[in-house]
Amino acid sequence: MKKLKLYSEIVPLILAFFTAILLFGYSFNKSPFQEATELSTWKVPNAGEAAEAYFSPDSRTLICNAKGEEDSTYLVYTINIDGSNKKRICDKGETACSFFHPNGKMIIWTSTRDHLDLPKGNFSVPKDYPQGAELYTSDLDGNNVKRLTYNEYYDAEVSYSWDGSKILFSRQIDGLVDLWVMNADGSDQHQITFTPEWQEGGAFYLHDNQTILFRAWKIEDEAQRGMPMTIFTIKDDGSDLKQITHEAGTNWAPFPSPDDKYFVFTKVLPEKNYEIFLMSMETGEQTRLTYNDAFDGFPVISPDGKLMTFSSNRDAAPGNRALTLYLMDLSSFKFGVNN
Repeated sequence: MKKLKLYSEIVPLILAFFTAILLFGYSFNKSPFQEATELSTWKVPNAGEAAEAYFSPDSRTLICNAKGEEDSTYLVYTINIDGSNKKRICDKGETACSFFHPNGKMIIWTSTRDHLDLPKGNFSVPKDYPQGAELYTSDLDGNNVKRLTYNEYYDAEVSYSWDGSKILFSRQIDGLVDLWVMNADGSDQHQITFTPEWQEGGAFYLHDNQTILFRAWKIEDEAQRGMPMTIFTIKDDGSDLKQITHEAGTNWAPFPSPDDKYFVFTKVLPEKNYEIFLMSMETGEQTRLTYNDAFDGFPVISPDGKLMTFSSNRDAAPGNRALTLYLMDLSSFKFGVNN
C-alpha cells in the first residue's frame, strides 16, 4: 500500500513537470543569451527597397543593393546607419554583392555594366546567374572606377580580407561555382575550391586573413524547394576544409563576429520561416536572434560588435515581399572587442 501511495503521489508531479516544459518552452540546452523575444531592433530610415548590406570599417555606413524611386533595377548604394547621406554608386547594369575596403576609402562591387548585350540573368537563381558580372572598385562616391575581372563569367559574392590585401569572390564556369582569391589590385586570380558536387559562395575571411567562412549546397539539391545548405571553413590556400554545421536544412549567409568566436547565419525553420541565429565556433551552441514570421536574412555584425544589420520584409504590407534594412543592438554580447 505504501508503494502504491508513493506512486500515486510521484506520477502527478512528473506529469506536471513535463507539462510545464511543453507550456513554457524550456530547453535543457538553452543559451545564456537566449530569449523568446528580440533584442532592440529598428528599421534604417530612408533605406527604401534594399537588401544585403555590409558595414563600413567605422560601423557608421552601410553598402547595399537598393532600388531608388527612379531605378528600374537594383543598384549599389551607400547610406549612413541613421538614414542620412544615401548615395547611388553606379547607374547602369545589374549589380550585386558589394563591400567596403578595410581602409574605408574605397569599395568593391559586382556589375554587368560592360556586358549589357548579354542576357540579363537573375542573381537569385543559380542556373541563371548573370554572365558577364564583373568586379569593380571605386572611391566612396562611385568615381575612379577600376575594373578587376575581364571575362563573361559570373564573378560576384565579393569581399576583402580584413587586412585589405586580398579579394575573395565566387566565380561560375560552365554552371559550377567555386571560391576564388586574388590580390587587391586584381592580380593573381586563382581558384581555391575544386568540388564538382558542391556550389560554394557567400564567403568571408575571418580576422586571421587566412581562414574563410562560407556556405555551400550540393548540386543534386539545387532545384529543391528550401534548398539544403551547409556552412564550412577553409584556408585560402585550399587546405583544412572543415564542416561547421551538421544539421539538415538550410544554413545560409554566414558572417563572422569581430573576435571570430561566433558567426551569424540564416536558418529556414518549418513553414519556410527565415530566421537569424548566432553560433559559437567552439561549441556549436546556437542562439536565435530574430522572432518574426517574415523573411529575416543576410545578417552582418558591425566591426565594433555593437550592431547587426539584416534584410527583412517584416513591416511590409501583406503580399509585399520587398526587403529593406534593419539594425539590431548586439552590444550585450561584447564579442571580445572594445565596446
